[in-house]
Amino acid sequence: MAAAAQAASTVETPNVRATLLAYAPEGVAAGQPVWLGLQLRHRPHWHTYWKNPGDSGLPTTFEWTLPDGVTAGGIEWPAPRPLPFGPLVNYGYEGTVLLPVPLDLSDAARGRDLRVRLRADWLVCRETCIPESGDFEIVLPAGRVLAANRAAFETARAARPAVLSDVRAAAQVRGDTLEVEVAGLPVRLHGATLRLLPETEGLIDHARPVPQSWQAGRWQGRVPLSSQRSASPERLAMVLLAGADSFRVDAPVAGWRAAMDAAVPAEPAPAALAGFAAALALALAGGVLLNLMPCVFPILSLKVLDFARHADARRTRVLGGLAYTVGVLLSFLALAGALIALRAGGEQLGWGFQLQEPAFVAALALLFTLIGLNLAGVFEVRGLLPGSVAGWRLHHPAADAFLTGVLAVVVASPCTAPFMGAALGFAFTLPAAQTLLIFAALGLGLALPYLLASLVPAVARLLPKPGPWMARLRTLLAFPMFATVVWLLWVLGVQVGVAGVVGLLGVLLAVAFAVWAWALPGRSRIGLGVPALALAAAAGVWAAPALRPAGDVPPVVEAGWMPWTPEREASLRASGQPVFVDFTAAWCITCQVNKRTTLTDPAVLADFKRAGVALLRADWTARDPAITAALAQLGRSGVPVYVLYPGGARAPLVLNELLSPGEIRTALDPLKRKETL
Repeated sequence: MAAAAQAASTVETPNVRATLLAYAPEGVAAGQPVWLGLQLRHRPHWHTYWKNPGDSGLPTTFEWTLPDGVTAGGIEWPAPRPLPFGPLVNYGYEGTVLLPVPLDLSDAARGRDLRVRLRADWLVCRETCIPESGDFEIVLPAGRVLAANRAAFETARAARPAVLSDVRAAAQVRGDTLEVEVAGLPVRLHGATLRLLPETEGLIDHARPVPQSWQAGRWQGRVPLSSQRSASPERLAMVLLAGADSFRVDAPVAGWRAAMDAAVPAEPAPAALAGFAAALALALAGGVLLNLMPCVFPILSLKVLDFARHADARRTRVLGGLAYTVGVLLSFLALAGALIALRAGGEQLGWGFQLQEPAFVAALALLFTLIGLNLAGVFEVRGLLPGSVAGWRLHHPAADAFLTGVLAVVVASPCTAPFMGAALGFAFTLPAAQTLLIFAALGLGLALPYLLASLVPAVARLLPKPGPWMARLRTLLAFPMFATVVWLLWVLGVQVGVAGVVGLLGVLLAVAFAVWAWALPGRSRIGLGVPALALAAAAGVWAAPALRPAGDVPPVVEAGWMPWTPEREASLRASGQPVFVDFTAAWCITCQVNKRTTLTDPAVLADFKRAGVALLRADWTARDPAITAALAQLGRSGVPVYVLYPGGARAPLVLNELLSPGEIRTALDPLKRKETL
């Protein structure tokens, strides 16, 4: 009985109770039917998804760890139900559902208990979506009959779409429509309205109605294809729903054009073109305004110095402007490509995602320390490079401009300028090619002021003639770099705690000593430089463990604010109370500026209190899939985002990225008037 008692495993989350169940009606033995199934009990009004989630969502996935002689089949999906959400239609399950999987036991598994492990991932949604997961482990006792869960597995078997041997189906693509014909369905269904659910994702427009008819016992439907179709299957498995009945049908598909032809219409709808053009314009404007954001100031310092250095060399100045622009554009495209690839692989990421990794923040702090030391005259880059490389760099200043463009994109990612949020949020709803174009427009906007300045001779004439002032300016510009390091150390402290900051400070000190020693002339360079490099390497090894994310560090919030969770937001909104959510991050400088100038203003906080608004802070400093999902629901992919939920059924109000007390008071006015009535 002890072994049998282990043939179930449960994981509870705030929204789902997940239990791995076993069922072996003839005993756990080779050649006998043995089933495992994950039973999901959802909170009321929450749901998970079918194998084709529809317009949004993710299917539940299983990753098995099995003993020798045991193989697992695929999920035997029960028929889902349509889940409309605004203009979208998804497919999934509410209440309780069991996802059964058949096991095949070979002779190698005979005569021994079988320990099975499962890693399951699911996305559970209501108005917001939360990625959840569970690790399960059960033991299947050798030869034992496991029938306690018979009712659950029989219910799941009955919920699976029926497969009828005499059903014949075919499909034909005609223009933007998939014409489906099915014969042999039960007579009781003749004349009924059916719903077609393809098992293939990215194929049809789920929200549009399907014109259908019955002709001589044959069901015929004209299914609208998606304008952004990502699949062209030669055979299509589909589920037909008719009330409580469901049937699985497999049909050959003829008439496909190339997937690209269908995915990109020859004549896009005017509204789609207008939306894309508007996103391009917003991205370009946002890129230009990004130059005014605090995180770009260090790069502007470098560009001012570079501009002054080449004020009298027009050709060098123009080439530098072009190289800087190319560096910015290629870096934005590379960043966009990485985001597209990672999101396609299931990662929930957004703008500035790389700064959620403590190792990246530490590397950035090290880079800015080196730049600051170089500007302060502690070392010269050419003195650390081999002679041939230093000579090539001296004769090719455009290479430095290109690398500065790359660096500009790296340091710009903590900021979101006005117009950027809407443009980037829209970008990730588009095909990859259009997403890349929007990122390219953002990069062009960032590079545009310097590019124009490098092409206009009058700008160079505004600068004083080269002289000793340039050396003083260079030294002065080291301090913005060191200020950036201070800010990055603060970000790291939020992510990993004080130990990580101390460890990185030790590394920075050792590296500073190493570059100083390596810049010494003669034998001193070897005598001090080599031990200094060894010390820097040892400091890195010593500090590395402290740079791991501190997952158990609780969020720090000021008085009057509460940490955001989907459950807390949902509970407050369900009670009818207005809610203001600050989506923020320690590495987002725009967020910190807004926090200091507006969100900590006593008058603003008093206005919130008078209007009865609950204040929630969603801290995205470290990666948080729940916050990523909430941002996606709002059409955003990065922070800052400020949302006021007025209460009741009224639509949320998304405020500007650059907040002001006046804007918040304007947003709160209707609530305060309501309080006084």
